[in-house]
Amino acid sequence: MKTLAKLPVTIVTGFLGSGKTTLLRHMLDNAQGRRIAVIVNEFGELGIDGEILKQCSIGCTEEEASGRVYELANGCLCCTVQEEFFPVMRELVARRGDLDHILIETSGLALPKPLVQAFQWPEIRSACTVDAVITVVDSPAVAAGTFAAFPDQVDAQRKLDPNLDHESPLHELFADQLASADLVILNKADLISAEDLARVRLEVAEELPPAVKVIEASSGRVPLDVLIGLGAGSEEHIDSRHSHHDHHHEGEDDHDHDAFDSISIELPQADESLLLDALTQLVVKHGILRVKGFAAIPDKPMRLLIQGVGTRFDKHFDRKWGTDEARTTRLVLIGQELDAALLEAHLRAALSA
Repeated sequence: MKTLAKLPVTIVTGFLGSGKTTLLRHMLDNAQGRRIAVIVNEFGELGIDGEILKQCSIGCTEEEASGRVYELANGCLCCTVQEEFFPVMRELVARRGDLDHILIETSGLALPKPLVQAFQWPEIRSACTVDAVITVVDSPAVAAGTFAAFPDQVDAQRKLDPNLDHESPLHELFADQLASADLVILNKADLISAEDLARVRLEVAEELPPAVKVIEASSGRVPLDVLIGLGAGSEEHIDSRHSHHDHHHEGEDDHDHDAFDSISIELPQADESLLLDALTQLVVKHGILRVKGFAAIPDKPMRLLIQGVGTRFDKHFDRKWGTDEARTTRLVLIGQELDAALLEAHLRAALSA
């Protein structure tokens, strides 16, 4: 009986808005016949990233495409690998003869090291290997010293003490994502000057093991052959990678990922310009990091996909509404100490004005 080779797994990590989902879509669009399974760890309740990825069917039927996308409900993957990750992996391992590769996108707040360590467990280690951990960096944000897009409102309260002598938690999380990396992508490289990009490269290199490669990209456009087939075997050496978060798992009381909130809001149909104006005002006033969702626009037969990072919004009509589908607007707002009732009330008031 022929022994199946270990199934390679690529883990994509990075902050909210760094371009992880765009990178995954690029990889799927250029799969070149490879049979790829995708695990999406969505930070939010609606699984919107999963819906976006399901559109990348690579010539498959809708049923085949949806069967390749697994959405984990809880945003903090480092705390849920034993609860949800293993059942998904068992299913994929059982099908590994039909697969060529697995892609895993962590949430913007997840730490990659515990996930990589999960591949040391015998049940997974015998069937899979981590081909590489890819960390996607928001180059303009690092150049600005914020590490993630528009985090100043999120970080303001924590920085009230000007005498703090330790690194900010945001920087520590950024450093931990780099510490686990086998490949780093300086994304959005086209949005900053050559001088700033060189400075970002130097800053990133300070957090990396010497052998880790750093490449530049715009909109996640990197040849697939550069992204997969690295053969890093990350699970073999991950324990030697230092992480600021290592001690947190010795006593779970220190876990502070819940400083970031993800709330979902459902609204009726809304005028496109009114909705975007209202969302922009909400972002500025309440320090919202990320907006993701779908909007129902009156007299438009198609759904409007909205993705916002800070006050920058991307939008396009992605598909027609189903005949039996309720034409409602569904949004996920991600930030810190968000008041769901207050935000929904502000949106409804702005849309009815």
